[in-house]
Amino acid sequence: MPPSIEHHQPPAFFVRGPSPLARLVFFAAVSMAAMVADARLHYLTEVRQGFAALLYPLEAVANAPVVLYHRVQDYFVAQSDLTRDNRAMHQLVLQQGSELQRFRTVQAENEHLRGLLGASSVLMQSTKLAEILHLGRDPFTRKVIVNLGTQQGVAAGQAVVDDLGVIGQVTRAYPFSSEVTLITDKELAVPVQVERNSLRAIAFGLGESGALELPYLPVNVDIREGDMLVTSGIDGVYPVGLAVAKVMRVERNVDSPFAHIVCKPIGGTESHRQVLILAAQDSTLPGGEPETGDEQTPKKKTHPQNTRHVPHKP
Repeated sequence: MPPSIEHHQPPAFFVRGPSPLARLVFFAAVSMAAMVADARLHYLTEVRQGFAALLYPLEAVANAPVVLYHRVQDYFVAQSDLTRDNRAMHQLVLQQGSELQRFRTVQAENEHLRGLLGASSVLMQSTKLAEILHLGRDPFTRKVIVNLGTQQGVAAGQAVVDDLGVIGQVTRAYPFSSEVTLITDKELAVPVQVERNSLRAIAFGLGESGALELPYLPVNVDIREGDMLVTSGIDGVYPVGLAVAKVMRVERNVDSPFAHIVCKPIGGTESHRQVLILAAQDSTLPGGEPETGDEQTPKKKTHPQNTRHVPHKP
């Protein structure tokens, strides 16, 4: 007799569920919708801050070995290094003492001129000392995380400096930490002016190269190598006169209407872990009068993360 033929029941039509391609399309659509909702409508801001608060203890435990290593390294500093630093600091104090004497004279004359013009003296902004915990998680951005957050009075939009110059700006504030975008990041722009001739421009970060550039300036612009760039203060974020960068290279090509100007930042986070967070500047002039402009039209609010105000380069 012929061998019996086993009858196999065909598999169910939906036994394996949606195809991998359908799953990919579905989750990609959900991800795009979440990103659009977060970027445009800011629906996920509270969710992100909640996760940051929950993950902060784990982050502190993960950074504990690094913090312990740095503290032990700082403790066992060689005596010769301390002696050399002490001698250098003593010499610097003597030099700055003589400069301070001249500065007091200039300051007195400046206050007298301000009194004649009916203007008030500029008030110093309060600062908060913060410590850098680690670099940002995104390798394509130039950001650092500091150990002060909304619980310590830090808010997005505050300027961050060190003892040499501008570091960047607080772009996101969590309950116990904050994200600082450095001025070398491609998404950050800083209004500056040339210290030599007060020429105003906007400095953009170049990303991984750790440099800045001044785009959209004509080839005949009065900028030279070695010029110092300071904050102009027109954006209301950075106070006037803070050091930003030094012009390193000026290239003028006859085939281009714009000059290619590359600058090196003055401040930096590579050699130290402490920074200063400046308090937000007052948006009104002394005496309670609003800034110049149409008082009837309310000012348009901008999100602190959107720091670029000029079109992207072609």
